[in-house]
Amino acid sequence: MRQCRGLRLIAARVLAGALFLCAVPARAGVAEDRAALHALQAEDLRLQSIGWRLATGNAPFCNPAPPAIGLLLQDMANYSQPAAMRAAAGIAGDMAVGAVVPGSPAAAAGMAANDEILSIADRPISALPAARPGDWRRLANLHDAVDAALARDGAVTVAWRDAGGTVHDARVTGVPACYTRFELLSSGGRASADGKRVVIGRDFSGLGMEEPEMAAALAHELAHNLLAHRAWLRKEGRTVGNIRQTEREADRLMPWLLANAGYDPAAAARFFRQWGPRHGGWIFRARTHDGWDERAEFVTAELPKIAAMRAAGGMADWRTGFARTATKR
Repeated sequence: MRQCRGLRLIAARVLAGALFLCAVPARAGVAEDRAALHALQAEDLRLQSIGWRLATGNAPFCNPAPPAIGLLLQDMANYSQPAAMRAAAGIAGDMAVGAVVPGSPAAAAGMAANDEILSIADRPISALPAARPGDWRRLANLHDAVDAALARDGAVTVAWRDAGGTVHDARVTGVPACYTRFELLSSGGRASADGKRVVIGRDFSGLGMEEPEMAAALAHELAHNLLAHRAWLRKEGRTVGNIRQTEREADRLMPWLLANAGYDPAAAARFFRQWGPRHGGWIFRARTHDGWDERAEFVTAELPKIAAMRAAGGMADWRTGFARTATKR
């Protein structure tokens, strides 16, 4: 399985769903398919783990902050050759665990990658409608059901079969997390936010950085969602000046989000200094964005405020300590 075409949707919240539209060569063997599947799952796990830290670490200051369990699902029917992917994962059915965030409620329950999901949110997988290759709606509907169960009960029931054939059944209680899904697309080099999601293309260079700097890139997009920039721009107008102000505000919130997630807040400035010189012709010199050196300076100016607040209370409470500028009208 050398190529993955189409959309791969990954959510950083509880169900963290993966929607794969992947082309699998007809002559690929099980070992090759399994290696490719594991490589995809490793990418998923890295993104979800960083997203989990950002979302749960900042939950005390987010509204809403619904329960999350740190589970990434995948539906084998989303592949162009579902039977080959079932063989690669070692399961008989279609629904499996794609990744489990370390330290999450799903991990504490004992779930692991490629465990077969038998039922979730009181929905037996065998009773789900059939899905044709490339049809992601079944998985999306299942994710909605998990979200609803967690919002209603604070927990979700899951039954699964592990690699050794043992069947497990657990009621997994969620922990608060900022409401944003992190999604990884199979192509593209951009990162963006739409108010509810952070969308990252697989060619985005920030994905290849060290974890703190990659977390900084994700924190910038998460900041747009937490500060409701999309809604504000819709109301005030997407002028060059307004966009520039929201970008500046998201830059300044980055180190606050990093600090609460356990990362070095100075990684936000390092991200711009590493990224900017190599991408000076892109958004870092666009009229809607400050230059990368200016962005690093804005971030650095927040660090003493964060240090003082953490020394006084232990967390970087951006809800009260962060000075809004762009959207304070």
